Amino acid sequence: MERPGRALILGIETSCDETAAALVTADGEIRANVVSSQADLHARYGGVVPEVASRRHLELVTPVVREALAEAGATLDDVEEVAVTQGPGLIGALLVGMSAAKAIAWSRGLPLVPVDHLRGHVASLYLQPDPIEPPFLCLLASGGHTMLLDVRAHDDERVIGTTLDDAAGEAFDKGARLLGLGYPGGRELDLLAQQGDPAAYDFPVARVPGLDFSFSGLKTALLYATRDLTAAELEARRADLAASYQRAIVRALVGRVREAANGKRVAVVGGVAANSELRAALPDAALAPLALCTDNAAMIASAARYTVAVSYPGYLGLDAYASR
Repeated sequence: MERPGRALILGIETSCDETAAALVTADGEIRANVVSSQADLHARYGGVVPEVASRRHLELVTPVVREALAEAGATLDDVEEVAVTQGPGLIGALLVGMSAAKAIAWSRGLPLVPVDHLRGHVASLYLQPDPIEPPFLCLLASGGHTMLLDVRAHDDERVIGTTLDDAAGEAFDKGARLLGLGYPGGRELDLLAQQGDPAAYDFPVARVPGLDFSFSGLKTALLYATRDLTAAELEARRADLAASYQRAIVRALVGRVREAANGKRVAVVGGVAANSELRAALPDAALAPLALCTDNAAMIASAARYTVAVSYPGYLGLDAYASR
């Protein structure tokens, strides 16, 4: 049940490689949304290193919370409850956020709201200035998850389709690595694809039963298309390969959305929702604002508005979870 009024919810998010804190009112106004990305730190490795991410969260979580409070012109005295990502995600990273949230909530005698990260992505749609109301069909596409959700109410989402192997964001990142692009790969591939011909290569779109997705075959097709190219040939064809590969991923996502929509309103959330071609391919969909597509704490605070809080001090025994 949504809480009335404008009391502040402090949200903390550390599920992967963004350390984030936000302050959101009970009616969905974002007062502050601070995200400290570790992308540059992990770029040298070509992807997120869990232990490195956890250690960096330890360094950043307190400064990020302080910055969010300063940006909102608030103090902890203004906070009514603390919300934190409980999972899914990297377990070490999640534990940093959980520990910080517990410490803040316990020290102030506040309730704590453990939030499912995926529900947080959906709840990014409920924030001002342009919130949307259920029911709707939601495509959630990120680096770790790709699923179709039948959203019936703020606290009622049913999974009607999911990926059988790689997530769409993972497919983007692995494709970028095969093409020799930088990290984060999805963003780099999107930029390069805008310079290429999406019809240059006919990459396959897997057809699996029901409303599920599969991207492993597409990734293998890109591997086969690149493995025998010389460095000069790859350089000449890189943009076309990126555009064609991106087109195949987007075609798979949009195709499933259209099959499942059946007249329902469509919404798109998650990191892949920032992809320019996907946004263009679903012009009538409710799209998460770009700032709320990637991991952030405002979406966690938003989800807390529709999640039962755990009273002080009963949350001290709560644990994080890596997967659902």
